[in-house]
Amino acid sequence: MNAPVTATPERETEARTQCLTFQLGNELFAVGILNVREIIEYGHLTVVPMMPDSVRGVINLRGAVVPVIDLRRRFGHAPTVVGRRTCIVIVETPTAEETQVVGIMVDAVNEVLDIPDTQIEPPPAFGTHLRTDFIRGMAKMDKGFILVLDLNHVLAEDDFHALVQDSECAAA
Repeated sequence: MNAPVTATPERETEARTQCLTFQLGNELFAVGILNVREIIEYGHLTVVPMMPDSVRGVINLRGAVVPVIDLRRRFGHAPTVVGRRTCIVIVETPTAEETQVVGIMVDAVNEVLDIPDTQIEPPPAFGTHLRTDFIRGMAKMDKGFILVLDLNHVLAEDDFHALVQDSECAAA
């Protein structure tokens, strides 16, 4: 007869990170659930002239203008091809003055995972197709790795201001 499984104090106190997982192509990514405000169906975007390639446009979210970033373009790949499962994840990141609300365009949202912090390795110094400052860590899962993004770096305002200035100079 098997003894009942009981929670050990170690398991109860093990630090965990809740993450929303999503796909960009064949890659699996995650962001901390505390940064996620909502997930919306991909819809009409208003294109804003002279924006960086990664900014697909803006949406009206209950009266607020929210920029939508194509993460595939942000990571230096071809633009996202809109499909049946394409959606926009509305995220919040703190800035020096306020909270920045941005939509990130993804191929598909998968699920929310509760990942033990012991399964999240630091980003590698090389070998990924992303800048390592974009990666908070790599979660070791049964089917491979999930890249856990650091939204503060992925959506850094300084990078976007530099991109806007570059696109203005190129257009001149």
